[in-house]
Amino acid sequence: MKAMIDWLDDPQVFRINQRNAHSDHQIYGSKTECSTQSSRIQTLNGKWKFHYSPNAKSRPVHFYEKDFDDRFFGTIQVPGHIELSGYEKIHYINTMYPWEGHEFRRPPYTTSPEEAMKGLFSQAEENPVGSYVTTFQLEEGMQGKAITLRFEGVEQAMYVWLNGHFIGYAEDSFTPSEFDLTPFLETENRLAVEVHKRSTTAFIEDQDFFRFFGIFRDVTLIARGKNHLEDLWLRPTIDDTYENGTLDVSFTFEQVTTNNRLRLKILDPQHKLLYQESHSIQENVSLQIELGKVVLWDHFKPNLYTIEIETYEGDEMTEYVEYPFGFRKIEIKEKVMYLNGKRLIINGVNRHEWSEKTGRVICVDEMKKDLEIIKKTNINGVRTSHYPNQIPWYYLCDQAGIHLMAETNLESHGSWQKMGAIEPSYNVPGAMPQWREVVLDRAKTNFETFKNHTSILFWSLGNESYAEENIRLMNEYFKIKDPERLVHYEGNYPNPAFETSISDVKSCMYAPPEEIIDYLENKAEKPFILCEYMHDMGNSLGGLGSYMDLLDQYDMYQGGYIWDFKDQAIQVIDPVTHRKVMRYGGDFDDKPSDYEFSGNGIVFADGQEKPAIQEVRYYYGKYSS
Repeated sequence: MKAMIDWLDDPQVFRINQRNAHSDHQIYGSKTECSTQSSRIQTLNGKWKFHYSPNAKSRPVHFYEKDFDDRFFGTIQVPGHIELSGYEKIHYINTMYPWEGHEFRRPPYTTSPEEAMKGLFSQAEENPVGSYVTTFQLEEGMQGKAITLRFEGVEQAMYVWLNGHFIGYAEDSFTPSEFDLTPFLETENRLAVEVHKRSTTAFIEDQDFFRFFGIFRDVTLIARGKNHLEDLWLRPTIDDTYENGTLDVSFTFEQVTTNNRLRLKILDPQHKLLYQESHSIQENVSLQIELGKVVLWDHFKPNLYTIEIETYEGDEMTEYVEYPFGFRKIEIKEKVMYLNGKRLIINGVNRHEWSEKTGRVICVDEMKKDLEIIKKTNINGVRTSHYPNQIPWYYLCDQAGIHLMAETNLESHGSWQKMGAIEPSYNVPGAMPQWREVVLDRAKTNFETFKNHTSILFWSLGNESYAEENIRLMNEYFKIKDPERLVHYEGNYPNPAFETSISDVKSCMYAPPEEIIDYLENKAEKPFILCEYMHDMGNSLGGLGSYMDLLDQYDMYQGGYIWDFKDQAIQVIDPVTHRKVMRYGGDFDDKPSDYEFSGNGIVFADGQEKPAIQEVRYYYGKYSS
């Protein structure tokens, strides 16, 4: 297959040659590798050769060829944002599309004639391109096995080649994209990746953040050997007494051998053996395991069990996997949400991934620092605004007892709200069949990747897109695949026609207490939460008590998520004082911009607490038992 540049212009083309999304378990060659380094994982992070082009027309078209002379290329750190690496302009904007006032664009298949989509991004004068090149040899533990190339996150559209062969294409910026390299591997391998800042995915990735592009999360190779565990689905449930637990588990295997064996162990939270059994391996294996009395997982006691999975060819171990899981039940009874039989109160916060030095490129230590502040502030819930986060975050929240609202990568704010007015004439994804599969794919990838995490209580369909049929189908997908969890969506608020068919909860943003009371006393059909409230910009959060008082008055009011956790600001050296300072939207001559609107956190971009956090800690502490 030949890569086509006009894929950038068509929302119906969003993945080419990608492997199916699957659970986020890590593969090891043995149990001892869990504490060292997996022999089945090889990182490609580091310095890559790099060339920046202002648009597709000026890019080095043949750079992926094996004999291409790339000696004039510079270098760039992977992972990293291109804008923070000395190329391209830094730009922050909230609700509008970043090209407004510069270029006229409408989403394909909406109000513009179909021929207008031709060259919409592929021929644009301003749509930068990053051309990346690296070389690698397979490490010893990787050799002789099928090899997956995994990108954890690339904004926004990428083409991939290995040794001159086209491998595939991907658009979803915030969920993993995987490709099979096996047929094209050589002793010395040349990997080429072409990243375009914008494609039609820009219409549905219109989040309130700095608009970066590039390979900004880890790049790894994964070895798939004999009896490879491709997918794992753990479904722990408890009975109506909240005491006895059952684990339903499903496995999908690849490259199944004849003389095989599957060995399972389940360990309790103190790592004592509860269950052990061996089975033969087939492509699909499903088991139901009764575990009797179990201890439950919640915010205060995040008890986690562990499943250990060993596969064998004869007496030789071929793979080892371990995965933590917990028993808990989220449900709605008489229009009130309950967790493990107790009314759920959400002391929540919205959280962007952010570092003042590296933007959305963050490491595990930074995640742990965020969690330390979150726990110390009596926060029990986090909304992953407004996209799937890095995989380690979900494991850390499992361990810390944080209730997650796991958001799908979807926001199309600029297509339906203009200057504050609701005007959905060219809303996407809407009900258009040409936009349906791309958003359903994002729902599927979010679910398949993170489905095993106990901390996820809600699947969220995205943020600030106008509710119509395609989003209703996303809701339907989650309810069919995972009826044990709740589904959240706020876009019914501007379009109440879908109130009964999208979202298990009534959700809105920034409603004053009087509006909430009116709903609860006169219109209430669902439990009510504020997915965003107490917009912490400047000297804010003074009215938090008036919302917290509602928790005592109305069982159906169940809290919400403060906007937001951390300022989006970038540390620079001031040219006058030569001191380190924080710069916000608009400080980079970026237009259009929403300026200091990027600074809404209860902590500064470097994690330093703001005075407003005292209000949060006090009121959330009153409702944290």
